[in-house]
Amino acid sequence: MDLIDKAVRPDDFHFARTRLLCLENTTYGRVVPLAYQQQALAVARKHRLATHLDGARLFNAAIKLGVTPAEVAAGFDSVSICLSKGLGAPVGSLLCSSRDFIKRARRWRKMLGGGMRQSGILAAAGIYALEHNIARLADDHANAVLLARELSAVTDLAIDQARLQTNMVFITPLAGTGTALAEALGAQGILVDPGNIIRMVTHLDVSRDNVITTANAIKAFYRHRS
Repeated sequence: MDLIDKAVRPDDFHFARTRLLCLENTTYGRVVPLAYQQQALAVARKHRLATHLDGARLFNAAIKLGVTPAEVAAGFDSVSICLSKGLGAPVGSLLCSSRDFIKRARRWRKMLGGGMRQSGILAAAGIYALEHNIARLADDHANAVLLARELSAVTDLAIDQARLQTNMVFITPLAGTGTALAEALGAQGILVDPGNIIRMVTHLDVSRDNVITTANAIKAFYRHRS
């Protein structure tokens, strides 16, 4: 918590006022412990800061921790959630807070040119996602573990086990093979971004069979290089 304390600007007209503490859960696939969130919120209250939770993948955190989404969001002044990432809606994010806060937020959105007409069909997709696709996030987490386990046999890959908590697998292709790997997978209809670190994300449209197919393709690539 010392880092938060040190980041708060002093009460000096030479500096902009520190007004907000923003946290994210999950972050890079890792779940932020609720105890840490509460400690951070206590520091924010000490400095009279507003608090916001970037909960784009809040539901993944809730499933991993075995708690309700409300428990993950507890204590924050505002929370944003994404309907499209893990939950499978085509688009959509929600800002959640008090009635007065949302009234002001809608005004700012309008002032900045934001808005959407005839969005009922998108709202329907979002409602369906919230009602049907939260519990199944556990399947995505299991598929990520499966992918990491299958790839652990490939000696030319390093897997970041610390980040393997929800639906993201971070792999580091050794010996600069990332670009060649991406090209080989692309030829088989498996698209990944080449780079020193490759992030692979399991979600609603990725089945267990897809995971096995991808893992086998990666194994074959390195087997043929040896």
